[in-house]
Amino acid sequence: MSQPGTIGWFARHETRLAWRDWLSLMTAGSRRRARTVAIGFIVFACFVHGLAYLMLTSSANFAGSADTRVLVVLTGTLVTAWSLMLSQALESVTRAFYARGDLELILSSPATASRLFAVRIAAMAVTIVALALVLAGPFINVLVWLGGAHWLGGYVAIVALAMDAVAISVVLTVALFRAIGPRRTRVVAQIVAAVVGAAFAIGMQIAAIVSYGTMSRMAILRSAVLVRLAPDADSLVWWPARAVLGEPVALAALVTLSVAALAATIYMFAPRFGQFALAAASVSEGPARRSNRGRSRFRTVSPAQAMRHKEWTLLLRDPWLMSQTLMQLLYLLPAVFVLWRSFSGGGMTALLVPVLIMAAGQLGGGLAWLAVSGEDAPELIATAPVPTAQILRAKTEAVLGGVAVVFGPLVVLLAVVSPIGGLVALGGVTVAAGSSTAIQYWFRTQARRSLFRRRQTSSRIATFAEALSSTLWAGTGALVAAATWLAVFPAVMVVLIVAGAWMISPERSAKPS
Repeated sequence: MSQPGTIGWFARHETRLAWRDWLSLMTAGSRRRARTVAIGFIVFACFVHGLAYLMLTSSANFAGSADTRVLVVLTGTLVTAWSLMLSQALESVTRAFYARGDLELILSSPATASRLFAVRIAAMAVTIVALALVLAGPFINVLVWLGGAHWLGGYVAIVALAMDAVAISVVLTVALFRAIGPRRTRVVAQIVAAVVGAAFAIGMQIAAIVSYGTMSRMAILRSAVLVRLAPDADSLVWWPARAVLGEPVALAALVTLSVAALAATIYMFAPRFGQFALAAASVSEGPARRSNRGRSRFRTVSPAQAMRHKEWTLLLRDPWLMSQTLMQLLYLLPAVFVLWRSFSGGGMTALLVPVLIMAAGQLGGGLAWLAVSGEDAPELIATAPVPTAQILRAKTEAVLGGVAVVFGPLVVLLAVVSPIGGLVALGGVTVAAGSSTAIQYWFRTQARRSLFRRRQTSSRIATFAEALSSTLWAGTGALVAAATWLAVFPAVMVVLIVAGAWMISPERSAKPS
């Protein structure tokens, strides 16, 4: 047993907290769900390994020499994965500043705060490593099976890149604190995290659209033009890729630099971490300041108008909604680019319909959860002299209004290019967002808005029903845009799923028969 206040004691404490947080995220505190989670992990592992096998069997030279083509594909894949690690690390560091509620207890204790913050920075690296290995592990396993044991270097390379991502995230967040202050850092850091996570993947997708008329990013990485423009095979640019291939020198260099970077970051910033976190806590917990000049006055409006205005205000003020939805919206940029090219005769508008429908369903479900389950004043709303049905209708209008603001301009532009495609997209966006919103209302459970990331634990049925409805509505829209009668099948399936969700929902069970 380590002594209280030591590095080992803090590490054990943080591990226990992380385990509780993960267990709560997966099971929502129900022991009966542990078996379901275990089965789900097994199914997920089998599915991802099968998907990795299907994606990798078409490639060649996995057991051969590291030629330029292999190095280009590996480097592009690593950059994409590392951008996602950096995005997640930025969000983790930002949450460590703003979302942890134990700062006063830590700073008032006789323990050395710098040790705890050193452990927390290291814990962020462990978290990012675990997430990266869950996603990359199946692909590395398949590569080992197809090409040999030298691909096991991919595990070590992923760990090293995750440490680099955390080190850069801490440095960047601290730089933002000093440059623009803690009040603006939270918003800017979320925007940077979303942009970094999506920029490289979206850039390759747009390049694939321009060059090959496809949205597949691998078309760019495997292009002969990129191989010709790439540096020589012995360039230092390829060392991370060579580390994945298991080359000892490259692997040792990558690990050494990554460990040194993370250790230097902990040494330099752990002692100051408490000061920055304290400044961030004063911003996140303090009341919003407003000057008397321009202060809005009470106006006589209908209850529905007041409720809609209240929901829109809360959505705009939500401190974490931006990072949770911005990346999702950024992935619409390739669809917007396809739409722009369609004005010049690109002829790819059929690809837009399912993309818009799927994204609308996901956004509608997220906003609906915030409006209903994430209500911060449920008792106040319940005591208002307004019927419950009118309150839910106003919340629905606020949610669908938010979806309309995002997708309305895209649907209008699509209608200019293809009236039929625009009409199909309009109908699909409406029913997908409406279905997700309805499912969230039927399975609503009271929770704090800060638990938005864990909303799937409130009801697994609602989570799967929402995902399936968005997917099937997107498939229906794609088939309708292609003018085929096969659209009947996914349409019937999604109607049955939504109807089934209503039949077994707590909302229906609570109604008197």
